[in-house]
Amino acid sequence: MNEEAKKWIWWAIPIVVVIGLGGALYYGYKQKQPELQPQAQVPAEPASSEPEIKHPIGAEQEQQTPLPTLEDSDAPLQKDLTSTFGQAIEQFLIPKSIVRHTVVTIDSLPRKETSVKMWPLKPMSGELIVDSSPEEITLNETNYARYAPLIGLLQRSDSTQVAALYKRYYPLFQQSYVDLGYPDGYFNDRLVEVIDHLLDTPQVEGPIKLTQPGMFYEYADPSLEALSSGQKLLIRMGPENAAAVKAKLRELKAEVAKE
Repeated sequence: MNEEAKKWIWWAIPIVVVIGLGGALYYGYKQKQPELQPQAQVPAEPASSEPEIKHPIGAEQEQQTPLPTLEDSDAPLQKDLTSTFGQAIEQFLIPKSIVRHTVVTIDSLPRKETSVKMWPLKPMSGELIVDSSPEEITLNETNYARYAPLIGLLQRSDSTQVAALYKRYYPLFQQSYVDLGYPDGYFNDRLVEVIDHLLDTPQVEGPIKLTQPGMFYEYADPSLEALSSGQKLLIRMGPENAAAVKAKLRELKAEVAKE
């Protein structure tokens, strides 16, 4: 596979990670301090140093078996992922540092660039196909079919089961998020922000026009080129695939972000 195809095709991986492991609107994490209301006849307490948690993940039920450590979580998590998604997940999964790589991937989706070295799924095969003429370059719609195995895996998944798996392993996701450099962060809040960010992706109908100012292709429309890596991916998947992903994202959000 040439480098151009890798750059465009590998960006499919984080979307399935978001869905498969429990799914932001701004490019940096900001903490908010909760406001404490003064009690009658009692001086107001100083603001707490604890961050506000918007979407807490509560204890579902007592764990039947204790969670492994983050370092030892790959084997049991891979087994649980296979139970949730079926044997097909194994053809995509890289069973190494699954939780850590998932957290890094989700956190980076609203940014301009992501690191493919940290993705927990294997790159997809195939070559990028474009239609070129002296007047313009467009993305050939046959590229959309490349995402069919991932979209099929997504559509066959049960969002309630996916959310249950995510909640079971949530302490490890939270630990990894803190280790990533967010000591006061709450990973589920970040996940919900990422889902909302992806749901805001504009829908693009018709041929997607490209330019090639250097080694890699870019969107010809500056407003599309300015989007995040996650939003660009959804557009690149084609409108039908993007709609399927957004439908599952809404289901997942309903499970992990109780309003």
